[in-house]
Amino acid sequence: MSSTALTFPASFTFGVATSAYQVEGGIENDWAEWERQGKLKEPHARCGLAVDHWRRYAEDYALAKAVGATAFRLSLEWARIEPERGRFDGAALEGYRERLLKMRAQGLRPVVTLHHFTHPTWFHASTPWHLPESLEAFRQYVRRCAPLLEGLDALVISFNEPMVLLLGGYLQGLMPPGIADGAKTMAALGNMVRAHVIAREELGQHLGRVELGISQNMLAFTPDRWWHPLDRSLVRLAAPAYNHAFHEALSSGHLRVFMPGVASTDVRIEGARDSVEFVGVNYYTRAHLRFMPRPPFIDFKYRDPDGRGLTDIGWEQRPEGFLQLLQEVKRYGKPVWVTENGIDDRKGTVRPEYLHAHLRQVLAAREAGVDVQGYLYWSLLDNFEWLEGWGPRFGLYHVDFDTLERRPTPACDYFREVATGRVLVPPASVAGVASAQPSAAR
Repeated sequence: MSSTALTFPASFTFGVATSAYQVEGGIENDWAEWERQGKLKEPHARCGLAVDHWRRYAEDYALAKAVGATAFRLSLEWARIEPERGRFDGAALEGYRERLLKMRAQGLRPVVTLHHFTHPTWFHASTPWHLPESLEAFRQYVRRCAPLLEGLDALVISFNEPMVLLLGGYLQGLMPPGIADGAKTMAALGNMVRAHVIAREELGQHLGRVELGISQNMLAFTPDRWWHPLDRSLVRLAAPAYNHAFHEALSSGHLRVFMPGVASTDVRIEGARDSVEFVGVNYYTRAHLRFMPRPPFIDFKYRDPDGRGLTDIGWEQRPEGFLQLLQEVKRYGKPVWVTENGIDDRKGTVRPEYLHAHLRQVLAAREAGVDVQGYLYWSLLDNFEWLEGWGPRFGLYHVDFDTLERRPTPACDYFREVATGRVLVPPASVAGVASAQPSAAR
């Protein structure tokens, strides 16, 4: 790249990302129930107080500003807002409005996720996603949330990683609601696309124009055995189904998944065509797919063929896959936001290089004509990492989970340098990063 190509324009947004359940604390929802049933990898792990962001939000906004962020992604917790079906908690709604207003006053643009994996405890029993009743339930929830966004110029995400929720919760039964049924998975997928359309309708009625999209986890897929025709066939099937089915439905109005023997659907969704203002991409890694001769026929692994070292959670570092996927979403003709990208780095010393490698791919995508408008790092803080519990550390800020003290990792200096200077400098040129010792963020 030329020196000019290593420069971010003044209009480009650098921000940070969080989600309610992982940071706020004090939430009773389907995930809290899942934990009590001992279904995490560490059966005794509990989110509980999380990292107490609900009370320490002002401090955390200041931490985001300190690294040069001008956008802050959060989610609204449905279970906090509607703890019982039909009963909306006014104090919770006022609390979110207060936090959003203070965020805006701090110079942080809100990026608001309406649904980030979790549900009220009543949802799966009364209005699960595979039934049409889910749509009215979601409509009522979004209707109450819409006034919270008034006057904020918020970027709004209807669903975070819907395919992760469906794969884990409906096809594999590894997360709430714990179903393993292909037909119900496809029914739920169709209803979540319809729910996005409903969110567009409700937000539009209250706010007028709204910048609405989804945040889609995308994986770079490759055959585990390059020479095996069935492994290669899996990649040809999985990539469009997992990475693009939801995006495609919100672009063309046509929802299509074709995974023989696993789950398939082919339906047109009324109102879904051209129903986003931006495309949200979450990217972390590459998956190596291997055919198995028994259901579900797919096995996937994380390998390290390039010798970069797996991340602490065991994922391959593959920045080239990031560029590939950013180029793929160019087809939708919409602005692109990186709504999550980050690394589990428990010593805190690898993250600056990871950031450099992945931001370089963002610039390469822009140079190739992809309209990438913003990058939100996952996450501002170490937090509760779903099925993994308290082990992974994705935060720019290290959190002592006993005292909840926030401490900067070397990546804070690097992120600030790039976000404020607008030039992708090498990590070694940033004083706080170059001098960091491996023990700095332990």
